[in-house]
This record gives sequence, C-alpha cells and structure tokens, in this order.
Amino acid sequence: MMNDTSSDSENEIIGSRAKLFGHEEPIHEVLGGGKVADVLLWKDRYVSGALLGGMTVIWFLFEIVEYNFVALLCHISITTMLVLFIWSTVADIFKWKGPQIPDIVLKESFFHDLASILHKRFNQLLPMLLRISCGIDLPIFLLNIVSLYILSVIGSYFSFVNLLYIGFLCMQTLPIVYERYEEEINNWVGDVIIVLKKNYRRFNKNYLNKIPRGPGKAKKTQ
Repeated sequence: MMNDTSSDSENEIIGSRAKLFGHEEPIHEVLGGGKVADVLLWKDRYVSGALLGGMTVIWFLFEIVEYNFVALLCHISITTMLVLFIWSTVADIFKWKGPQIPDIVLKESFFHDLASILHKRFNQLLPMLLRISCGIDLPIFLLNIVSLYILSVIGSYFSFVNLLYIGFLCMQTLPIVYERYEEEINNWVGDVIIVLKKNYRRFNKNYLNKIPRGPGKAKKTQ
C-alpha cells in the first residue's frame, strides 16, 4: 500500500511538469511584445547591436579606464559642442546645410512599451514573492534562499558597474537563447524541479513528519 502511494506521488510530481515561465504563448509575448521585446530577442539586429555596443563602451570607460561620471559627461558635452561648432562654421563657409536638432530622438512608444512591461512584471512579481515567502511551496522557498545567498556571494566579488553590465548581457542573450532552445531548457528545468520535489518529499517523510506535534496538530492529522 505504501508503494502504491509513493508511486502515485512520484507520478503526480512527474505529471506536474510545466514550462519554465508557466506560459503557453511565445517568449515574445511574455516579454510584453512591442519594440522592447524585439530588442531583447534581436529582431532588429542593428538596434540590439548598437545598444550592446554602447553599453560595452560605457562599461569599458567606467570599469577599465575608471572614468569619473561627471568628467565623462563634461568631456562628451565639450566634444559634442566642438563638433557642432566646426560643422556649423564649415556649413556657413561652403553654403551647406547646418546641423539640425531632430524632432524626436527616441520615439515615445518605446518608453510606453518599457514602462508597460515594467509595470506588468512588477505586479506579477509581488504576489509571487509573497507566495514564496509564506513557504507555501517549501522547495521553491529554499531554492530562492540559496539562489539569493549565492548571488550575494557573487556580488561581493564584483563592482556595481560589473553587476549591471552582467545583468544587461543576460537580458540581451538569455531571451534569445531560450527562444531557440525552449524545449530543451524546459525539459532540463522540469527534471531539476522533479528531483527537488522528490528530495523534499523524502526529507519530509523521514524527518519533518517525525517531529512531535501538539494536541491540536495531532487531532488534525487523525
């Protein structure tokens, strides 16, 4: 009888395998769709490449060259003003068209898409954090505690700029990798979750259930 119940519980664990994000729609829709998702999934390679190159240059200047932010901002402003001055002067001499200020540098829809994604994900994250913190799913709770501790240890060996750059690289690479190898990643994550749940049930059976309980708890279990 015990073997039947244990096999049923194992079958229940295996049958509960789901996708990594618990979604049925494509990863493009999970990221909110729109231009932000296009950038993260490299649908527009020129924009994604330019953004990656720009962030790499900023990381190089701050972390490798150790530029001060105020000094860098002033030097960029000085260089821009000198270039515009030379351009305007040469344009007046040769009767060329002078520098023009663009009406729109970045489209307003880009910021709307970004704000919408952040708002949506934040509202989804808060209930998830509350559910995990209450210990409803103990294996996930323990996994998050261990992950946060590992992240804190890693963070102690890197500067804040390096962590931001690593996070940006993850944002630029992980979504497209998941899109291309979605089935393999889901299977691997599902196997890991199954192993964690099996080990937790074994730990719960061998240790937690043997802890003496009060009269109230004993009546409920009966």
